[in-house]
Amino acid sequence: MNIRSALSPSFGESLPPNLRGALWILSGVLFFSVMAVFIKLLGAALDSPVIAFFRALFGFMVIIPFALRTGFTSIGTTRPVLHLFRGLFGTTAMFCGIYAVTQLALADAIALSFTRPLFLIVLAVLFLGEVVRLRRSVATLVGFVGVLIMMRPAGGIDQATWVALLGAFLVAATFVCVKKLSTTERPSLMLFYFGVISSTATLIPALFYWQTPTPEQFLMLAGAGFFGVGGQACVVRGLKVGEATAVAPFDYARIIFAAAIGFYMFGEVPDIWTGVGAVVIIGASIYIAHREALRKTRKDLTAVGQLSEDWSKPA
Repeated sequence: MNIRSALSPSFGESLPPNLRGALWILSGVLFFSVMAVFIKLLGAALDSPVIAFFRALFGFMVIIPFALRTGFTSIGTTRPVLHLFRGLFGTTAMFCGIYAVTQLALADAIALSFTRPLFLIVLAVLFLGEVVRLRRSVATLVGFVGVLIMMRPAGGIDQATWVALLGAFLVAATFVCVKKLSTTERPSLMLFYFGVISSTATLIPALFYWQTPTPEQFLMLAGAGFFGVGGQACVVRGLKVGEATAVAPFDYARIIFAAAIGFYMFGEVPDIWTGVGAVVIIGASIYIAHREALRKTRKDLTAVGQLSEDWSKPA
């Protein structure tokens, strides 16, 4: 089998959809892990605003050909304000994530990033009008207990930990914006406007901390942008071809990758409380996703039942 046929759309079609979805998710995990390594290495020499600017710029350069494949008329939008909020939230979240990766152990930074579903529950109630039942509410509270276990407030809380949590909150806020935008905008258009806004917004602070990258650093910055966008594309593809509840948990393999990379490349040894807190956070997040899937299934079955009842009624 040659490379061209391996990369064709039909490659792997014989595999079950959930298995293909899981493989896409794991590919995304690998991409994100490589990106994290580049950012961690760059953080020893460059300030976070500079890294964030180049991460946004190179990611934007990857997106441009896909967004403009049908010409400039394809980037028109009727929702510029929502794109702006999504871009600013996402840009700040990206900056927080980069700062956390450079200042914390990789396993800690990645584990704290998985608190985003907990924040999303709160934001969905406030801005999407969703009703959260008792079980999901309790699971959300349990997840935040996991955060406290990781943070160990009695021993003092590192500034980078707060920044990591702020980043997770802003990722959840970004998801709310994307949820609203997705009703009218295609994914490539949302990525295009995010690239425009993030590249512009990160340039201003980057100028205050400007350091001209060396050729080696420049290549790693380009790699961080490429692998970041590639990871996003893999996750989107995985969620598209497989069931969300079946494939999404594979994203938590990022913590395993992060712990292994942190140990072998940076000599980081996560303590027992990091592991306990991470397990609690992940367990709560998976349970929330499971309850959400059940709720959606019941809603769909109710809709089908109502449709059948309507059809059975005499005209």
